[in-house]
Amino acid sequence: MDGLQPWESIRRIGHLDMDAFYASVELLRRPDLRGQPVAIGGRGDPTRRGVVTTATYEARAFGVHSGMALSRAARLCPQLIFLPVDFDRYREMSRRFKQAVLAIAPRMEDRGIDEVYLDLTGLPGSTRSLAQQLQQAVLEATGLTCSIGVGPNKLIAKIASDLDKPRGISIVGPQEFQTRLWPMPARKIPGVGPKADQTLEALGIRTIGELAEKDEAWLAQHFTPRYSHWLWRVSRGEDDRPLELDPEPRSRSRETTFEQDLHPQRDAASLAATLFRLCEQVSADLSRRGYAGRTVGIKVRTSDFRSLTRDRTVDRPLHQTGDIALLAFECLQRAQLRRPVRLLGVRVGELTPLPDPSTPPPSE
Repeated sequence: MDGLQPWESIRRIGHLDMDAFYASVELLRRPDLRGQPVAIGGRGDPTRRGVVTTATYEARAFGVHSGMALSRAARLCPQLIFLPVDFDRYREMSRRFKQAVLAIAPRMEDRGIDEVYLDLTGLPGSTRSLAQQLQQAVLEATGLTCSIGVGPNKLIAKIASDLDKPRGISIVGPQEFQTRLWPMPARKIPGVGPKADQTLEALGIRTIGELAEKDEAWLAQHFTPRYSHWLWRVSRGEDDRPLELDPEPRSRSRETTFEQDLHPQRDAASLAATLFRLCEQVSADLSRRGYAGRTVGIKVRTSDFRSLTRDRTVDRPLHQTGDIALLAFECLQRAQLRRPVRLLGVRVGELTPLPDPSTPPPSE
């Protein structure tokens, strides 16, 4: 523990994020595409309906990003190379990198196929040396790179992991939050989507520091009480959430905030494509961890920042994309949306472990 700052001895949380995960996995098989703009999504055909799952950093330089329609990505970058998704391969590489991480930092919160939170408190060695060990272990296990942010809580660690991508290591202590993160755009705070960012800009707030200068009462005049309280806290780097270390998850969920609000009628095709993609991701998460669930639900946040949920519970636990999507679309129809949608999410709850295929069924 030599050389640690005082806060690191009390609590140091890491956020490990794989660099352009799906695209990087594909480039292991197609090294000839390294250095070129590549997008992964759907069946890899921009003339068909679908959205970008991820893109290489070369493609992101043209404005291509996850959740974007494949056709729009092709217009932004005519030389863009499209590849289809291969979730079986991604799940296998996810399993490998997490096994490598657990050998060094056994207290881990699984956040999905390509990112984890790690409790590094009490582990021997400096924070930077631990981060370097983790990066090397991931590289040796998968051939892939990752970026790691470390801070006194999950919020700061999450923001820090994006400071120096790819292959970055960023350590941000409580006293550095103001100097390093306050100058950043407010949209860099996880949970501040495009709509909230537009509202903040209209109010003359562009950076995290400018947001921190506002008091909670002032924010409550422009946002819901709950959201304004959350903005007030995170702009000051406050986050007391514990790591969820329970190996028995209660639910799995995925959500996305749209670059522009989608109209429930005019943009119905884009909403449907996004909902199906979220169902695919949740299904992949469940299959990787060996779980199925009886309750499928959706979460919608509309342009006026109101949130609504709908869910459906069935008798048989399910984990396949088609089964999840069937119930998710039923829930979306029941929502009877009238206002534009800024956020859409899918959740599967009441989880139970999938049966071990090597275990024979019980006798009659």
